[in-house]
Amino acid sequence: MVPPRTPADQLKAAALALFAQRGVDAVTVRQIAEAAGQKNHAAVGYHFGSKDELVRQVIIHGARLIDDLRNNLLDEMEARGGPHTLFDVADCLVRSSLPAADPPWSDCYNRFVVSLQLSNRRLFMDAREGRWYSGFERCLAHARRLRPDVTPDLMNQRLVFMGAALGGILSAREGELADKSRPHPTWTAPETLDRVAHALAAILAG
Repeated sequence: MVPPRTPADQLKAAALALFAQRGVDAVTVRQIAEAAGQKNHAAVGYHFGSKDELVRQVIIHGARLIDDLRNNLLDEMEARGGPHTLFDVADCLVRSSLPAADPPWSDCYNRFVVSLQLSNRRLFMDAREGRWYSGFERCLAHARRLRPDVTPDLMNQRLVFMGAALGGILSAREGELADKSRPHPTWTAPETLDRVAHALAAILAG
């Protein structure tokens, strides 16, 4: 059973959804409090001190979820002697980027991150402080291991391209699925995430 959300958790979840939809700069603390069902419009200041700190906590919350999931998936794969292929690596990256058991983080976080990095990459990087990358770095290490024939410079370039594609594709998926006015067969098909992983693996394979 998922424990009930605290008021601070409710504010983070509401902020994430609004930030993903409108961008950080277009959302006020009053709107966040109202979306979280908080009658006191000073709730953001009470729980976080400032909007900037709330943004930081939203970044950190999602980064931790993804990194924990990614490391758990890798632990399971490594226990079986894997990852065995570049697809295995890409599939781990895709599925760990969608912590499905914890919406709205599974529904909005990639869209939020991509938007924030375009508008204020420094804020995103400062919030991370070099942390919660261990699972991602493990995936990159496996990609390098699986293609020892590729020079380090070329593999590093492919990894950059793959990382950008991962964020862009998942952000686009979240944006489309947020539109409830019509069906989205491309994004809801059972095989879609596998195909995303295959596309990312192709970037790594060159």
